[in-house]
Order: sequence, then C-alpha cells, then structure tokens
Amino acid sequence: MKSSKYIVIAVAAIICAVIVGRAYTYKYRSQDTILVTGLGETEFTSDLIVWSGTLTAEAQNVAAGYAQIEASKEKVQKYLTEKGLPAEAVVFEFVNADKQFAPVYNANGNWAGQRFTGYELRQRFIVESKEVEKVETISREISSLIAQGVSIEAYAPDYYYTKLDDVKMGLIEKASADARTRAGKIAENAGTKIGRVASARMGVFQITGANSNEEFAAGGSFNTSSRNKKARITMRIEYRIK
Repeated sequence: MKSSKYIVIAVAAIICAVIVGRAYTYKYRSQDTILVTGLGETEFTSDLIVWSGTLTAEAQNVAAGYAQIEASKEKVQKYLTEKGLPAEAVVFEFVNADKQFAPVYNANGNWAGQRFTGYELRQRFIVESKEVEKVETISREISSLIAQGVSIEAYAPDYYYTKLDDVKMGLIEKASADARTRAGKIAENAGTKIGRVASARMGVFQITGANSNEEFAAGGSFNTSSRNKKARITMRIEYRIK
C-alpha cells in the first residue's frame, strides 16, 4: 500500500514539474519578441472641390423677399454658366424665411417689448466639381456678383480626394514594410533574425495640409481646407525572434 502511495506522489510531482516547466518556457518565449512602430507617409492633391454660399434678402413681406432671392439666384446661375460650370454642378437648397424683430424701449429707457421689422430670407447653394482650379477661380471672383446687387455670403472651399481608400491601403503597406525593416535591423544588431508576426495594430489615419504645422488629433485628423495634403499612418507590429 505504501509503495503504491509513493508511486502516485512521484507521478504527481513529475506532472507538476512538466506543467511548471512548460509554463516557464511559454513565458520565456512570449517575451522573446521585438516591438516596433513603422511609419507610412505620402502627399497628394485633392481632386474634388466643394464650394458654397448663401443668398440673402430682407423685405417687409415674404413675397417680396422671395422675388429678391429668385433674382439673385438667376444671376448666380448665369455667372456660373458663363464661367463654364454645368448646371448639374450647383444645387440650390430650400429658402428659409425668418421674422425679424427690434427691441422697443420706453421713455425711461426700459425694455418695453419688440416690434416686427420684416423678414430675412436665406438660400444656400453648393457647387461640387472635379474642376478644382476652375471653381477656385470662381470663388475668388465672386465679388463681381456683389457689384450686380446680389446679396451673398461666400465661404472658403473644401477640398477632398476621391481615391482616399487607395491612399490608405498604400500607407498601410508602407508602414508595415518600414516596421519590418526596423525590426530586421534591431534583430541583426542583436545577432538574431525576426520570424512571424505576433501582433499588429494600426494607428489612426491623419490627413493634414502639406507643408503645414497642423497638430495630429488622437482620433485622427481630416483636413479639408488645403488643396495639397499629407496623409500619415503608423503600424505597431510585434515580431517573434527565431
């Protein structure tokens, strides 16, 4: 009976030793890696421009205000057509009409209420085109419409790139290659070689203006104010050591 008991204890001890040994080996191997961050950057030029403005009018009644807006709209359409933009490139949104009021004060200078002064009407239009340079010129020369009596608020254009997915995939490839080069150099200096990838994590996609000092955002930046842009992405990759 005692000999059987000793045999069971010995077997249990061997099993425990094997488990502990494997756990130690796994821990040792799991730490036998190189962690690097690769960078991918590229510059590109926007191929789509979005420019917008707002037509405004003030009148005592809505009908008169609509007539002013319609007259301004016709002048804008003619202006854009003469500049070579097709009609489908511009979209006019619905007209907003808001009542306007002015404060009223009594003889003592105390507020006594407000009085109706008329209506303010606003209509936004949007120009979207791949003829970036042409629309840029149009947006800069919009003051010629003001000289024709058009009440207009024009905004700075926004610039986009329609092949952004291709840019992103290319940057991932560049960043991954850069990470592998860095890891290979570290391993070479240590007298070893890199093996398979243990883990990989992509950083946020950053788009800033080219040759600008814009700061990166934690959640990723997306510049639309610059025609020429720079895209950047990082890849954090962990390699096994052979």
